[in-house]
Amino acid sequence: MDLHFGDSKPTDDERAAVDALLGPPESSWEGAARDEMRAADLRWARGGREARDRRDLLLPGLHAINDRVGWISEGALDYLCRRLTVPPAEAYGVATFYAMFSVKPRPATVLHVCTDLACAAAGASELCAGIEARLGLGSGVSVERSPCLGLCERAPAALAIKAGDPVRTAVSAPATVHDAVLAASAPDSAPEEPAAAMAVPQAGDASLTLLRRVGVVDPSSLDDYRAHGGYTALRRAFELGPAGVIREVTDSGLVGRGGAAFPTGRKWQATASQPDHPHYLVCNADESEPGTFKDRVIMEGDPYALVEAMTIAAYATGAHKGYLYLRGEYPRALRRLEHAIAQARARGLLGDDVLGQGYAFDIEIRRGAGAYICGEETALFNSIEGYRGEPRSKPPFPVEKGLFGKPTVENNVETLVNVLPILTMGAPAYAAIGTAKSTGPKLFCVSGSVERPGIYELPFGATLGELLEPAGVRERLRAVLLGGAAGGFVRPDELDIPLTFEGTREAGTTLGSGVVMAFDDTVPLPRLLLRIAEFFRDESCGQCVPCRVGTVRQEEALHRIVQRTGAAAADDIALLREVGRAMRDASICGLGQTAWNAVESAIDRLGAYE
Repeated sequence: MDLHFGDSKPTDDERAAVDALLGPPESSWEGAARDEMRAADLRWARGGREARDRRDLLLPGLHAINDRVGWISEGALDYLCRRLTVPPAEAYGVATFYAMFSVKPRPATVLHVCTDLACAAAGASELCAGIEARLGLGSGVSVERSPCLGLCERAPAALAIKAGDPVRTAVSAPATVHDAVLAASAPDSAPEEPAAAMAVPQAGDASLTLLRRVGVVDPSSLDDYRAHGGYTALRRAFELGPAGVIREVTDSGLVGRGGAAFPTGRKWQATASQPDHPHYLVCNADESEPGTFKDRVIMEGDPYALVEAMTIAAYATGAHKGYLYLRGEYPRALRRLEHAIAQARARGLLGDDVLGQGYAFDIEIRRGAGAYICGEETALFNSIEGYRGEPRSKPPFPVEKGLFGKPTVENNVETLVNVLPILTMGAPAYAAIGTAKSTGPKLFCVSGSVERPGIYELPFGATLGELLEPAGVRERLRAVLLGGAAGGFVRPDELDIPLTFEGTREAGTTLGSGVVMAFDDTVPLPRLLLRIAEFFRDESCGQCVPCRVGTVRQEEALHRIVQRTGAAAADDIALLREVGRAMRDASICGLGQTAWNAVESAIDRLGAYE
C-alpha cells in the first residue's frame, strides 16, 4: 500500500476548503506550516487513531475541494489524506470512483447534460451537439454527457455546477441550447426551477395519501407543515412506544419501495433486537435508476415529512444517529433538507430531547457523487465510511453489521414516508389500500412518450393502462419499460398488467422502484437498448468478474447488432443470452444480476432484432 505523500502542495483555496470542513491543522504532520518552533513535531504522528476515526469525512472532504475548485489536484488530495491519515492510494481510488469528481484539471464550470433514456428520447444528442457548437473551445465550461439526472418529467435536462465559495448550481429542464448555456455561463441569472408540485399532475387532490401536501404546503415552513398534520405521526409513535410502532408497521404489510419489496416491519424488528450498540438509521435518497424521480419530488415538495419519518424509524429501532445519503445531482433537495433539518433541530424536533420525550436523535446529510451502485445498501455504507462504493458480501446482513459494523436499518425515501399514514390512520386502514400482498399506495414515475409526465400516486393493484390513461399516452405506442434500466419491457397489448409486486412477477416483468417509461414508434429501440448497456458498463463497480466483464461484452454485442457489422445478429443474440445468464447467476449484487433484464425482455417480448 502506498503510504507516501507527493511533493505537490495544495493551493490556498484547496487548503481553505479542507480546513473549513475539518478545522485548522494542529501539527506539521497534518500539514500545518512549519517553523523552527514546530519542526520537531514531524518526528511523530499525533492523534492517529482519532484521525482514522474520521475516515468517513473523506467523501465530504472530496466534495469540499471539488465544490471550491472544480477538480481535485494531487496537492489537494495529499493534504486531505494528511488530515485524515488516509493512504493516498486509497483516497485516489475513492476520488476516481465517482462520476462527479475529476482528478484532472477542468474548468470551474461543468455542465452535465443527461443522455439517459427519457432525455435520449427527447433529443439529448441534438441538445449536446448544439451546446458544444454554441460554447466552442475556450468557453470555460466543460460539457459532460451524464447518466440520469432525476429530472425525467422535464426531459431533456441539464445541470450546471460552478465551483467557488459558495458553489453555485442551476438546472435547465426542459433544456434548450440557449437556456443550458445561460445556466452554465451565469447560474445566478438562470430561471428558477418550477415548483415541485409541477411534477405531480394530481397535486391538490384531497384523496392523495403520500403526495397530499405537495403543492399545498410551503416546503420551507415548519409551521405550515404542522398545520397540515405534520408531527401527528411522531406523537402517536411516542404513545405506542418502539415495540408498538414496529407492530403497526408489520401489521400494515408495508414492504420496501426500492424494488426489493422486503417487509419493513421485519427489518426494523431485526435491527431493534440486536444487542450490539449503537444502532444506525440510513435513508437511501440516492435514487439513480434511470427514470426515477419520486424521492426528489418528495424531498423538494415535502421535506419535513422525511425528517419526521426518519425520526420515527430511528425511535422504533433504537437509533440515535441517522444519515441521509442524498444524490449529488439534487441541489434543490439538498437546500430544502438542510433547511428542514435546521428548523426541526431549532424547534426541539431533533436533538437531545425530541418533543420533550427524553429521546435523542439527529440527522446528518451525506452527499453522493454520481455512482448508481451506491443505491445498493452495503455499497452505500462503504461510501459513507470513506471507501469505494462497492457492495459487501452477505451475510452478515446490515441489521447485524451495517454502517460502521453496527446494526443498521436502511430504507429509501418513499418507504419511510409511508410510515406516517400508517401511524395516523392505523395499520388496518392502511392495509385495506391496495391488495392483500401489496398494501398501501404506490408512487409511479411516468415519463417518455406521454402528454403529462410526472409522479402519480395510485393504490397497488391498479393496471398499467389505468396509470397511463391520465398521463395521456401518445399514439403509436411501441413499448413500456417497467422498473427502469434494471426492469423489463412490455408490449402495448399488455396494459392490463396489475401494478403489484406479485402481478408484475407473474407477468414475467418487474415493478422495481416504480419507473414507467412509455416509448412510441419514433424512438429507435435498438439505440435505446444500447444506451442501457452503456449505462451498466459505466456504472459497474468492477468488483466481480461476471459484472465487470459481462457488461462490456453485452455492450459490444449490441454495438455489432445496431451497426449491422461483425457476426450475424443471431450469433450475437445467443452470446447475449449466455452472458446475461452468467451475470444473473454469479454477480455479487443486483446491478449485475439485472443488467440483462431489459435487453432480454426487448428480444423476447418485443422482437427487437427480428
